Amino acid sequence: MKTLKATFVLALFLMLTPIISNAQEMSVTLEFKNAATALEVIQKHSKAIEAGDVAALTAQFAPNAMIYGLVGALDSLTVAQHAEFYTNSFNQYKHRISQDLYLPVKVTNNWNEGEWILSWGINTVTDKASGETITIPYHTASMVSNGKITMVRYWYDILNILQNQGYVIKPPSN
Repeated sequence: MKTLKATFVLALFLMLTPIISNAQEMSVTLEFKNAATALEVIQKHSKAIEAGDVAALTAQFAPNAMIYGLVGALDSLTVAQHAEFYTNSFNQYKHRISQDLYLPVKVTNNWNEGEWILSWGINTVTDKASGETITIPYHTASMVSNGKITMVRYWYDILNILQNQGYVIKPPSN
């Protein structure tokens, strides 16, 4: 069953990854030398979010790492900005990570070459003042090099968050 899940996730990853044809042999590997270390780094990252620990969260990043997609589709954050985002979030909210799944993937000879950990899960965010919760399905793709995160790309259900905050999506009127 584990192999079937890994095969499905790999197939999904490959379908969603743009193919660039430049006469090179792209390679995707699920088992590689640093997979266990990279996996541990990303799991520490998730546990730090759940614990509300900005220092532990920041410790998982390389100094010049970049973070994309956390506060909007086209944004980018430095490690310091990421720490500030989570400091503010942890002051207001409690995070609980559940249903998390991790997949180490090594890509060679392609535009996204590197050692990645793909992760999926649910981030249940509870407002500390009101007790209201929002359940946020998420996916991240994190590149890990030398035991540190060098890049993270976040994808999450923004519509779910907006609707939980009371926003209503209306179709355009003609």
